[in-house]
Amino acid sequence: MTTPALPAPVVSIAHHSGFGHTAVLAEAVRAAATAAGATVHLIKVDEITEAQWEQLDASDAIVFGSPTYMGTASGAFHTFAEATAKRWATRAWQDKLAAGFTNSASKSGDKLHTLQFFTVLAAQHGMSWVSLNLLPGWNSSTGSENDLNRLGFFLGAGAQSPNDQGAEGVHKEDIATAEHLGRRIAEQARIFAAGRAALAA
Repeated sequence: MTTPALPAPVVSIAHHSGFGHTAVLAEAVRAAATAAGATVHLIKVDEITEAQWEQLDASDAIVFGSPTYMGTASGAFHTFAEATAKRWATRAWQDKLAAGFTNSASKSGDKLHTLQFFTVLAAQHGMSWVSLNLLPGWNSSTGSENDLNRLGFFLGAGAQSPNDQGAEGVHKEDIATAEHLGRRIAEQARIFAAGRAALAA
């Protein structure tokens, strides 16, 4: 007797992009998660529809993405975060997985604060945070900016794009790091869903 195949995990990427850089990262997360077998919804939080809110509610995992402006997520993302209070009140996102990514023009740019903002948002919803799980690159004399996780973040994927370039300026290794995050969240969502199915059997 064979075990029936589980449905593909559902991952939603709730993101805002001011100038296109963060959208490049969102697309990288989407492509990699899809390639890893997930069903993925790409949702622009500043244009979110009621149907897309329902997609978030039905997801196994939600990945948050925003540029870092003035040391935190963008105003548009903050507006979205406040609007999730309706979901918070009903515990609609409780026990889902969460992850995040961000971009700024500076190599630091206080991106860590944006990732921490995402983790607190996830915690308030009772979600479980999925870290990047990549060792830092570019931290030795033999390293370079062409290393994966070249900016050395652990909470999520961090990217740096020059402020005088458009979306084409997103660094290739930052895109690859976002792809890693997409694969990881899809894999963790599959494991999570399999565990739930085993407990329910």
